[in-house]
Amino acid sequence: MIARILSTLGLLALAPTLWAAGAIEGEVQRQPLNISAILMFVVFVGATLCITYWAAKRNTSAADYYTAGGSITGFQNGLAIAGDYMSAASFLGISALVFASGYDGLIYSIGFLVGWPVILFLIAERLRNLGKFTFADVASYRLKQKEIRTLSACGSLVVVAFYLIAQMVGAGKLIELLFGLNYHVAVILVGILMVCYVLFGGMLATTWVQIIKAVLLLSGASFMALMVLKHVNFDFAQLFSEAIAAHPKGEAIMSPGGLVKDPISAISLGLALMFGTAGLPHILMRFFTVSDAKEARKSVFYATGFIGYFYILTFIIGFGAILLVGTNPAFKDASGVLLGGNNMAAIHLANAVGGSLFLGFISAVAFATILAVVAGLTLAGASAVSHDLYASVIKKGKASDKDELRVSKITTLCLGVLAIGLGILFEKQNIAFMVGLAFSIAASCNFPVLFLSMYWKKLTTRGALIGGALGLITAVALMILGPTVWVQVLGNAQAVFPYEYPALFSMAIAFAGIWFFSVTDKSTAADEERARFIPQFVRSQTGLGASGAVAH
Repeated sequence: MIARILSTLGLLALAPTLWAAGAIEGEVQRQPLNISAILMFVVFVGATLCITYWAAKRNTSAADYYTAGGSITGFQNGLAIAGDYMSAASFLGISALVFASGYDGLIYSIGFLVGWPVILFLIAERLRNLGKFTFADVASYRLKQKEIRTLSACGSLVVVAFYLIAQMVGAGKLIELLFGLNYHVAVILVGILMVCYVLFGGMLATTWVQIIKAVLLLSGASFMALMVLKHVNFDFAQLFSEAIAAHPKGEAIMSPGGLVKDPISAISLGLALMFGTAGLPHILMRFFTVSDAKEARKSVFYATGFIGYFYILTFIIGFGAILLVGTNPAFKDASGVLLGGNNMAAIHLANAVGGSLFLGFISAVAFATILAVVAGLTLAGASAVSHDLYASVIKKGKASDKDELRVSKITTLCLGVLAIGLGILFEKQNIAFMVGLAFSIAASCNFPVLFLSMYWKKLTTRGALIGGALGLITAVALMILGPTVWVQVLGNAQAVFPYEYPALFSMAIAFAGIWFFSVTDKSTAADEERARFIPQFVRSQTGLGASGAVAH
């Protein structure tokens, strides 16, 4: 009956995006058909399909399709980025964590925000100045196109694949639980809508789907938090004191700690979240949708504000659930266990404060968030194949916009079919480890190459290729040999690699490999690559790289 929001690795709860991909697992009991939720979902889908039709008429070039022609404002892009992070599973998962553990939920819900200063101060402006459609434009602007774009595309596709699998499984289980629909029907429905958004609407439609979803989710969460505060006369002291009195753990819910028991794994996961965020292809791609570096910085600023506000709301919602759900026998089974498990605390609270109509609204928004996230992931994967591999590697920059878009749309269809098939194939599997692996790969392969291409003059193609590949291979190998896969998935008695997350080690290997194989590269080509390094202040003043053009 219980669809577990927290996997056996409770530390996955540290990052909202982690829940987005591996949240709903195990067996679920299909709930009665929720007519109000389905009607509201139909309204949302209808509205977003209209947006897709509107966007399709404006997709006349590759720039329109990949980056909405750079027409998105910093505020709009910030809201869309926030939409990528404010997933359905994170909304349910964080409130469940607060409901179960109290203060720990606040710490872990905002802990991932430390990754945003990295993007704001180190990545955003340079990414926008140097790039065109994908982050591979930046990583390869002074290095050899074929090698670096191939590596970047491989890293992106692996991250997107793991994310898509987990999103599709999460979507099926969530909808089976909330809507009463069959798992396979839910997966196919998500896949079809995902393909429609990306195939016809491109980045413009995907962005507005994210914006609408973010507004709906923020509005719903704000209403729930407001009703909780109204219940305690807007007195936080009363909220906490009543929660302590109602919770089985008593005052222990106001004390941090308890979820982090292995410091090495905790540090490793922290590194993956911080630097993996700066290596996620669907997030990096969003910075090309704005007109200039100033708007890119604004995007991060607004996104941070929206995300921070949202997770403060989930903290209030979690404590409100302790008061209004945890003490209400109507939301429990005969043995006193919360119906649907702790992950349903926010859904039950929606019913408690707004009745069945508001419950339907929150359920529909929960499904809508998954549609928005998978659309962004699909577009990032399609652009890696069409722009990086086809146009830049195979055609060596000579492909027309028409051909590039044709390949992108074919890739979108293939990714849609693949996502549906893998979602069905992995229905019974524990897929939480895929999310940690996706972040670890982004932090160990994508981020080091991208970061050093911007900041380190001595970087060479040989160093970036070998070091990035080592990071990618190490992250995958250590995750497979670690406790999550080797013991819990494969059923072995003891893990070969003792830690749950590999980023601490795979990042170190990636950076060390990039440094060693770059400084020992004495070739003429390496000297030319070092000479093409353009200091940031020169780029800012001259606009070099702003068009996405490369030096060779």
